[in-house]
Amino acid sequence: MKSSWSQAELNQYRRHLSLEGFGDQGQEKLCQSSVLVIGAGGLGCPVLQYLAAAGVGRIGIIDHDQVEISNLQRQVLFQHQDVGKNKAKVAAKRLHSLNPLISIISYPEKFSEKNANEFLQDYDLVVDGTDNFASRYLINDACLNHDLPLVHGSIHQYEGMVTVFNLDGGPTYRCLFPQQPDSSSIPSCAEAGVIGVLPGIIGSIQALEAIKLLTKIGKPLSGKLLLYDALKQTFRTLELKPTLQGRQKRELQSTLSSCNLSLRDELFEEISEEELFETLAGKEKIQVLDVREDWERYEQRIEPSLHQPLTELTTSSKISTPQGLDPEQKIVVYCKAGVRSRIACKALHEVGFRKLYNLSGGIDRWSALFPEFTQSG
Repeated sequence: MKSSWSQAELNQYRRHLSLEGFGDQGQEKLCQSSVLVIGAGGLGCPVLQYLAAAGVGRIGIIDHDQVEISNLQRQVLFQHQDVGKNKAKVAAKRLHSLNPLISIISYPEKFSEKNANEFLQDYDLVVDGTDNFASRYLINDACLNHDLPLVHGSIHQYEGMVTVFNLDGGPTYRCLFPQQPDSSSIPSCAEAGVIGVLPGIIGSIQALEAIKLLTKIGKPLSGKLLLYDALKQTFRTLELKPTLQGRQKRELQSTLSSCNLSLRDELFEEISEEELFETLAGKEKIQVLDVREDWERYEQRIEPSLHQPLTELTTSSKISTPQGLDPEQKIVVYCKAGVRSRIACKALHEVGFRKLYNLSGGIDRWSALFPEFTQSG
């Protein structure tokens, strides 16, 4: 038990100190604990706010990304004046205002196999706030090697999941997903969208699990997957058991994570933005198909091009192709970053199209390379 609390600490943590089953012993454990939060985005923002407010003694924040305007719909630590600034640095400054009694360290860099061991040796617990499979596998493997519990959260459109990995011989991320899925087949938040409140709900649950682990109160979500459906407003829990293969320690390796890496598929070929530009400038006949939504096409597009949103192309039992699409010509399919277009290529292949090409970097890279040939409105 802590011998004495300062008046500032008493004021900050009064509701915890008076909480039955928590009290000064629980608060002291928090104050002496350290948590590394990897990712200061949609999930990281609520996690960081609640851990800082609760009084976790030392919090590390890893994020190499900059704040974008599109983040503000859900990443509530940031404001318009933060656009263009590093997320970890902005978050640390704002959290210090929330609780000046704790230590907050920002790491404006990417968590990688090269620095993982250096980071993890200084913390008691890790919270995963990342949004791609490559990072999740790397974080999982690093935590397993260091015997550190990992609070995991993930979101997709209207659904979310929370669990605790690697606690006292419990399941790891590889017990749930033994092999890394093809990142090109799973749209990111930027591609698929996400309801803004969802990461706040899932991130808050992650923060609660972290506090439970640090103070040893309640029963953690180890061996259990908590699934949340925002549209139905329902929770359900699934059991997850550890596996020998999933708990096997391994050497940390860098894995593919980018949506626009040229991952080969035998059903179609990849084409770079430079190659498409040269083809359009030449005399070769080629058709370009945009599979984004209407509002995205209004913002920017490649012309000339046909248009059919992926949702209309694949959601019905019979694939609906846009009028004028000629299976005898080469067809280049594009979206925002090369994910939805790969799905569209596979769907078109099923109905007989063979001369298919996926624009690797999508409109994002095209507009960056050739802004003068990108139309809007």
